[in-house]
Amino acid sequence: MAEADRPQITLITPPALDLDTFPDRLARVMDAVEIACLRLALATRDADTLGRAADACREVAHARDVAVVIETHLLLAERHGLDGVHLTDGARSVRAARKDLGADAIIGAFCGTTRHEGISAGDAGADYVAFGPVGASGLGQGEQAGHDLFQWWSEMIEVPVIAEGGLTAELVAAFGPVTDFFGIGEEIWSAEDPVAALRALLAPLG
Repeated sequence: MAEADRPQITLITPPALDLDTFPDRLARVMDAVEIACLRLALATRDADTLGRAADACREVAHARDVAVVIETHLLLAERHGLDGVHLTDGARSVRAARKDLGADAIIGAFCGTTRHEGISAGDAGADYVAFGPVGASGLGQGEQAGHDLFQWWSEMIEVPVIAEGGLTAELVAAFGPVTDFFGIGEEIWSAEDPVAALRALLAPLG
């Protein structure tokens, strides 16, 4: 696949981080594979825990010119010098987030498997939309975002799109020509060597 056509990578954190070890693992992945964006996707709602994770991950990512977005928490994005937010409720909060964070912030929206929701998010000013899961995953309602959705989007819509959830090397090969980004997280963090796991996942892209 030509370098210009090759999808970029959004790296998604695990839902819980060990701050004694995760920043080093994150740095190793970012030093080995080109990453476009890091998404903080922690399950906790504790502001202190989220803030410390945001600071640690931002330090690693920004040292490597990688943008950082955080799921949902607009206040934390501002407070901790992050680059924007990843909204998990489709188009609903996009306009409000843009108003709060300003024109330069990255604002993305997870839109499940719904073309209409994606179009609405783009119209509301989202910088990208994410559809998924594309593979077997607990993401969303359990429905999968099919290849035809990404094919249509890539032909009709200019807003960049992320394919995520349950990715395998076979799915990377299939979706590579029709997506702008792959969102990768759980697929690699459970592996003993996340760098090797990521490289194996991306091998079909050449």
